[in-house]
Amino acid sequence: MTTSTPDATHFQKHIAIVGGGAGGFFAAITAAEANPAASVTLYERSQHTLSKVKISGGGRCNVTHRCFDPAKLASHYPRGSRELHGAFHRWQPQDTIQWFAERGVTLKTEADGRMFPDTDDSQTIIDCFHTAADNAGVKLLKGVGLKNLTHHSSHFTLHLSSGAEIPADAICIATGSLKASPLTRALETLGHTIEPLAPSLFAFNVADKRTHGLSGLSVQNASVSLVASSLATASPRKSKWLAQTGPILITHRGFSGPAILRLSAWEARSLQEQNYHFDIVINWLGNQTESQVREQFAKLRKHKGRTFVRSKVFETIPRRLWERIVEATGISEDTPWSQLPKAIETSLIHELIAARYSVQGKTTNKDEFVTCGGVRLKEIDFKTMQSRNVPGLYFAGECLDIDGITGGFNFQAAWTAGRIAGLAMAEE
Repeated sequence: MTTSTPDATHFQKHIAIVGGGAGGFFAAITAAEANPAASVTLYERSQHTLSKVKISGGGRCNVTHRCFDPAKLASHYPRGSRELHGAFHRWQPQDTIQWFAERGVTLKTEADGRMFPDTDDSQTIIDCFHTAADNAGVKLLKGVGLKNLTHHSSHFTLHLSSGAEIPADAICIATGSLKASPLTRALETLGHTIEPLAPSLFAFNVADKRTHGLSGLSVQNASVSLVASSLATASPRKSKWLAQTGPILITHRGFSGPAILRLSAWEARSLQEQNYHFDIVINWLGNQTESQVREQFAKLRKHKGRTFVRSKVFETIPRRLWERIVEATGISEDTPWSQLPKAIETSLIHELIAARYSVQGKTTNKDEFVTCGGVRLKEIDFKTMQSRNVPGLYFAGECLDIDGITGGFNFQAAWTAGRIAGLAMAEE
């Protein structure tokens, strides 16, 4: 990739991509490969490109998710599901896997469906993008952001942070979150609506003696839901999303893990409205019911009546967490199952499958969090990712009101939108 200022003459099509992240790189590479005669320039306001790719998945980069059914894939997006359903028929994880394979990068699948480069190193993905962009002739300008955007009858003028004013025939906004973005006003001036922004994919801050000192412990198949009274504005349509099942991690600040992050995504706006003060209920046994647990306890009374209740019972619950649950119900260390009062047993079951915790704030994981909200989706043609209001203006990535749950879904949305936009912009 060269770093020279693009030629301002119009003997060739000038395509500008704003934002050197996942969606921006994919759009730039696609456009340049599809139309080698075009001039494709990628603007990145910072000195670092693909920063979220770098830190994703703990530095391994969760590229996509092994889900090849567009309808099922789209169901993992709290916002954008309907629009992405059609878009995934044009570009989905199977296409992403093949795209990387053609460029020498093999992706592997983990048990939960997440896909990573077989090197377990996000730098592999970054190097792949830089090489592909360089080979396609994409011009990269780092340290140059877009301050404003003017639309003329047949082209745009880009007002750059460097002070330069550059013409472009087509432009793709792929800046990531519009939080504190100077482009918000420009997009609104062009007739676009910005849906309210709110953090998504965040951990819950909980200070509770039941989990104090247990940081690092996890339960692989737990269920977490919001207490209905916590959502004053929740609608019946949303209630089906209140419960999420999967791994829950106890942290020094509270709770994290896929189940928590997914819940934060589905209820991003509702939780923001509550100022991140709400109650949750955790079923440490996943989907087990009270009757199922009572049946297990009855067997323990019958066959292991002399065994202390504090002894580890469930393989899925770490010993220290089980001991803390037993302690929380007031059961003494030397109480055997045969002498456990029925009323106390009921309390124990409640702590196992309906333990209530008070959340007092949120914690985001460095820069891995996602922003819900952005450009209103009704204003975008998802067959081309072009604005319905402004011909020649395209969008990709987090600047749109699209966000997925954790597991590689946000990157897949970026690859899909970037691919569709890149092909559309490349057309003469």
